[in-house]
Order: sequence, then structure tokens, then C-alpha cells
Amino acid sequence: MKSIKISIPSLIENITIIESFIDNAKEKFQINDDIYGNIMISVTECVSNAIIHGNKENSKKPVNIELKFLDNQIKFIIEDQGAGYDFQHLEDPTSPQNLEKSGGRGVFIMKHLCDEIEFEDDGRKTILTFYMN
Repeated sequence: MKSIKISIPSLIENITIIESFIDNAKEKFQINDDIYGNIMISVTECVSNAIIHGNKENSKKPVNIELKFLDNQIKFIIEDQGAGYDFQHLEDPTSPQNLEKSGGRGVFIMKHLCDEIEFEDDGRKTILTFYMN
């Protein structure tokens, strides 16, 4: 298993670093275009959540990202230093009372684009899994 780790300060403009990280992984691990888009959207969404909601854009608090490349899958592990959140009871962004809200869709989108999503450490750690075939 190959593993690559990076850590970024919690500033939203650092999303560009994550985009480059994913582009480099695409080249290195020959990630096909079918899942590349899903990875890009899910991982950048997850890191945005970690920066904004987890670490409250405190640049002294890092967001740690680890990519694990297994035989037939890629896992992205995103971890923030925040207080955590109740990931079991998120509001459904598709219900009528939530359709007009600007936020609240991130986890919903990730669940649809990843093959597996796991939350650990009270929601401070998110593991996004994508199958390669």
C-alpha cells in the first residue's frame, strides 16, 4: 500500500493545494477520468468543510490529508482539529424546508460521489473511498 500525506493551514485559498495534490495523484496512480471528477469534488468539499466548519478558518489549525492507494481502491483521509459534529443527524438538503439554504449539501454530495464514506473521531476524521474498477 502506498500512502502520501500533506497538511495545510486552514485557509480556504489552500483548496488550490488540494486540487494540485489530486492532480498529482491522478498522474501517479493512473486514476481514470470516470472517478477523477468524483474524487476532485468530494475531497475538495470535505477539505472545505474541515477548514470552515471544523477549524473555523483558524490558520494555526492544520487540516491533514492522507491518500492511501490500495490494490483496487483509493482512500482519502481528511482530518481537522475542530470540536467535531453530529454526522448521524444531518438535515436532508433535499427536503423542502432546506432547498433554499446555501449550505448543508456537502456530506450529501460526498455520500453520492464516493463508493464508501466513514466518519471517525466525532466527525473530525472523514474517510472517502473510491473503487478503481
